[in-house]
Amino acid sequence: MDSRQLAQVLDLCLRVGEMLLSNGAGAADVTATMDSVARAYGVRAPQVDVTFTSLAMSAQAAPDEPPLIQIRQVTQREIDYDDLTRVDHLVRDVVAGRVELKDARGSIARIASSAHARPRWAAILGSGVSCAGIALMLGGDALVIAVAFVAAVAIVRLQLAMARRRIPYFYQQVAGGAVATVIAAVVTWAFESVVEVDASLVVTANIIMLLAGIGFMGAIQDALSGFYVTGGARILEALLATAGIIAGVSGGISVAAALRVDLPSLEPARFDLTSVSAAAVGAGIAAAAFAYGSYGPKRTLLPLSLLAAFATAISQTIDLQDFGRPWATGIAAFAVGLVSYTVAGRIRVPPLVIVVPAIVPMLPGLSIYRGLSLLGEAERGFVAGGLLAMVTAASVAIALAAGVILGEYVAQPVKREARRVESRLAGPRLVGVTRMRTRRNRGSDGARSD
Repeated sequence: MDSRQLAQVLDLCLRVGEMLLSNGAGAADVTATMDSVARAYGVRAPQVDVTFTSLAMSAQAAPDEPPLIQIRQVTQREIDYDDLTRVDHLVRDVVAGRVELKDARGSIARIASSAHARPRWAAILGSGVSCAGIALMLGGDALVIAVAFVAAVAIVRLQLAMARRRIPYFYQQVAGGAVATVIAAVVTWAFESVVEVDASLVVTANIIMLLAGIGFMGAIQDALSGFYVTGGARILEALLATAGIIAGVSGGISVAAALRVDLPSLEPARFDLTSVSAAAVGAGIAAAAFAYGSYGPKRTLLPLSLLAAFATAISQTIDLQDFGRPWATGIAAFAVGLVSYTVAGRIRVPPLVIVVPAIVPMLPGLSIYRGLSLLGEAERGFVAGGLLAMVTAASVAIALAAGVILGEYVAQPVKREARRVESRLAGPRLVGVTRMRTRRNRGSDGARSD
């Protein structure tokens, strides 16, 4: 291989890695996928370095030549599961030997430059329906569901406007939390003489929607698989984004108090069989709508809805036995990880496209809101309860990510060829191929040659 062809292979690998990393894939998945693509085109022993904001890759055209090094900055993009799926299919075709290098480079360029699979307004409505589904899951009535939908649409439009002006994501989360709380307070004040509005459910539903955009999964996966630099950066980003939500909601609660609007603390509900069924239906709607709003392929919506409903029913049923919220959500997340690998294979998408929307309804929005409400009543002696609720929220978030990853560990088969490629990696594959085949070990008819 000459230096020019080597440079083209490295450029293709870096573009693939950028698309995966910017759409939420873990550093282990990105490293192994780039390594597999390079080996498929005859590059041996490439060196890959993944951080949160950049990718670097080096290789030698010949043992007596200096290494060629390329670096690519990772552009933070809006999550697009359709792009992620198309890149995953391209990688599988490359590794199987069905795509030449020139065609692969053209395909990745088209994926990166193409528009979203559906209009922006449709994605915004998807976010609103997702928030409405969460409100239904929490037990809200028709008015609460409608207000949650309107608040979600307003928040997404506001965050998009702020993003176009390059305002940091932390401030977008602050604005989102404040808008959710203020809208809930205004509606409560406007309808107080007509009908009772449970504003706490509106705020909680929108907190969960805001949490859904945070990359908890990739952060925990990187930390567990040994990519501590990338994992630390992602965890810090997740903490800042969550702190923004907390700041926005607490500011909104203060505004509500100034307007003499009482936003009560939300106690965890005690579920029975009927309410568990309603929660499962709401969770299924929320997960499918979140995937739709993240430009997930339409074929994923029904399996996602069923999987999220199944996981929520498990979580609520276990919670009835007083196992504790972190254990209940962790076991449900383990079930999601266990099933998602098979489901993803059947509908031809990366498991990441399945697991992230499926766990969205179980994000700890209720614990965060309850903790903020209790901390706001510090003069009445609720500080300890508020801190406990916030710690519970952190525990639930960790349990969700760790449970899914453990489920992938158990479910994902490890082939002999994949072990050779990924021997230095620790962690399951949420994106990319698990079996590597190259032109070198196949004959002209696609079978292994002697």
